[in-house]
Order: sequence, then structure tokens, then C-alpha cells
Amino acid sequence: METREFFGGPAQLVLTATVARRYYIDARSKVEIADELGISRFKVARLLEQALSSGLVRIEIGHPGSIDVDLSSRLRSHLGLHTAIVVDTAEEDPTVLRELLGKAAGDLLGETVTCDDVLGLAWARAVASTVAMITSMPAVPVVQLTGSLPREDLAMTSIEIVRDIARHTGAAVFFFYAPFLLPDTATAATLRKQPDIARAMARFASVTKAVVGLGAWREGQSTIYDAMSPAERGRLDDAGVVADVSGVFLDADGVVVGRHETARMICMDADQLARVPEVIALPYGAAKAPAVLAAVRSGLVTTLVTHTEMAEALLAGPAPPQRDRGHA
Repeated sequence: METREFFGGPAQLVLTATVARRYYIDARSKVEIADELGISRFKVARLLEQALSSGLVRIEIGHPGSIDVDLSSRLRSHLGLHTAIVVDTAEEDPTVLRELLGKAAGDLLGETVTCDDVLGLAWARAVASTVAMITSMPAVPVVQLTGSLPREDLAMTSIEIVRDIARHTGAAVFFFYAPFLLPDTATAATLRKQPDIARAMARFASVTKAVVGLGAWREGQSTIYDAMSPAERGRLDDAGVVADVSGVFLDADGVVVGRHETARMICMDADQLARVPEVIALPYGAAKAPAVLAAVRSGLVTTLVTHTEMAEALLAGPAPPQRDRGHA
């Protein structure tokens, strides 16, 4: 049935459209509309109901910016996350994606960080993009969670990432100079005893929100993978690694593996990360979906800030069971 037929004639159609426009677009009250058009407010209410039921007026829940509210809600529910933010953007230039996700994550931190929080920041390209987009946040303590790896595409070190927030907020910063990856566990253990590193790592237990890197275990998809030798990668391949979360390695079921390799890094280990109430990751590139699912299954990552194609890839599969965060 055509819209005109539904309303019985053009005059009724125009009247209904006028009422709907006044109410939904001009934000006029039903009483004001009734007075203007010389009809009862009860008729105004009936016409508004008719406009909705006929499809003349369609209401969509959206966001005036770039966040897909519906997809975000579905992703949060499907994966059992604390929060999911999906930026409505095409998967094209990785640099642009990082900037858009960083803006959304920066806004999320500005909205949710309170004076009672302690913020932990790992070294990752997405984390650097987030920090660059934070415009306001309470002056909470900020803790460096990892060392740095030399990369031409990320000039910002771990120290610069945490200090950048301090410049905005005047927060206390717990930082250290150290590489992410050491030759062996003995060297890493010795380095952790250095005063600045020990001081920062002593604050790990107080972190309430952490922003971490999430990589897929393949070339170009994980900064740690790219930094390791073929033999080191092979050991983790044999363990079934599909993802790394700032130095914590996971198999496809979300089980923590490769703890020996984590022990030669300056970073939070799996048990420390599992005790952080909210852990935020910004995965991009739909090819990383299996790694993201592993991170969700592990229970270590509680909040995702991602983009449309990644969200759709994650929603395409069954809801993943999650492991107990306390037993990562």
C-alpha cells in the first residue's frame, strides 16, 4: 500500500507530515502543535503514532559523530565485554585507522577515568595514537607498563607516551628507560632491580585501567614478532601462539603460553594483567580477528575500541567462552 493510500488522501498525509516535522525536527510540544494547527493534542498524538507505524517517520538510534552505536552494543553483548566502541570507518590506511581509534579511545578515557584510577600504558602504536588524542583527564597517576622496541614507524618511546599525558594533566608519572625485549630471563631479572624500573613495576598492582597493544602472531602484525629471531618465533609457533597482548602470549583458546618468553621482557605478566579491572585494546585490520578472539577468550582484554570491518568479523562467529580472569 502506498503512503498516500495509508493516510486516505493527500491532505491527511500533509497534515501528518507537518505534525511529525514540528515534533521531531522542530522540537515543538504536542500542545504547541495542537494550538498552531487548530486540532486537539490527542489528535496530534494519534497522528504521530500513525507516522511511525506507517513508516512515514523512521527513528534510528545513532551518534552524531563516527561511533556506530548499534554495532558497538551488539559487539559488547556478543563478546561479553565491559565496553565496546566501534568506529564507523572503512578499513583502508592503517595510519588513519589508528588515529580514528585513538581519538575514540582518548575520548573514552577522558569520559571514564576518575580521580580514584591509576592508568597504565603499554608501548604500542595504537597506544601512542590514543595518548596523542587525550584532551582532558583527571590528574591520576600514570604507570609505564612496558619497555620499548626500536621501530622506524614509532618514534615515540614508552617514556614519551606516559609523559605526554603528564603534560596535559600534571599527573605523577612512573617511568623507566628500558628495552621491551631482553636476550634472556637472567638479564631481564637483573634489569628489573634497577631503581626506576623497580619503582614503576611496584605500581603495577595499583593499576585500575590499562591501555595495551594487541598483535596477531605474524610478520607485520606484532611488534614483538618482528623483533624476535626466527628461532624465538619458532618456539612460540610450536606453543600455538596466535596473539600477544603487550608481551603476554595466547593460543587460539585464550590460554596463556610462552611464559618463559614473557619472563625475558619488561612488561606486565599474565597474572598481573589479569588483576587490572579494565584492560583496553585497539585492534585494527580484520585479519587480526582470530587474535582478538583469543584475547577476549583469555579474559585479559575487557574493552575493545575497533572499527566496522573488525566488529563484523568478530560478530560472524559464535560467542566465545571466556576464561576466568583470575586464572590467566
